[in-house]
Amino acid sequence: MLRYLYKSELDTFPHLRDSMYSDRAYQFKTRLNWDVSVNDLGHEMDEYDALNPLYVIWEDVSGRHAGSMRLMPTTGRCMVNEHFTDLLGGGSIQSPFIWESTRFCLSRHAPRETAARLMLSAGEVMLGCGVEQCLGVFDQRMIRIYRLLGSSPNLIAQKGQGKEFVGIGLWTLDAVQREQICQIAGVEPRESAQWFFDKYKSTQSELLIV
Repeated sequence: MLRYLYKSELDTFPHLRDSMYSDRAYQFKTRLNWDVSVNDLGHEMDEYDALNPLYVIWEDVSGRHAGSMRLMPTTGRCMVNEHFTDLLGGGSIQSPFIWESTRFCLSRHAPRETAARLMLSAGEVMLGCGVEQCLGVFDQRMIRIYRLLGSSPNLIAQKGQGKEFVGIGLWTLDAVQREQICQIAGVEPRESAQWFFDKYKSTQSELLIV
């Protein structure tokens, strides 16, 4: 199932928490060789994890992490505005209607539908919180994945070619795209919406204050 958890809530799900950070270490440090920090527990964490972001996590039947991404409003600190301003010509993107998505991670054992389920969860946050666009930084390998998911971003900035390519994109979601992603994810639209609203039906306004 999809879980929507703030950093402050992760300790309630220790197996899910630890497996997520371990999978991030494997994907970003071991496999992709990114310049990221891994602690003595084998967990990949950065300064933005300390800011109580919202995680969307696909939890498998054993309670383990299968895939996740991290969401933060651009009105506060976020990666794009602190590390990729050169792509924006020295500017920044700040809006209550735009949230940043980072640390898109899949477990080595994730079902093939997991990526689509994560894209779907971001869409539920957008629909449920009045967010109009998601902002993200991505490399060239992700372009094909986004296309297969039927959720390609609007490219607003880029640099480099091939393995050196870095892009910044904005995602929107309409009813047709949501239906297509649901089909790829193997999730009924009503079920996807229920996972979101079960948690936030009485406190949705809190999602806008991170």
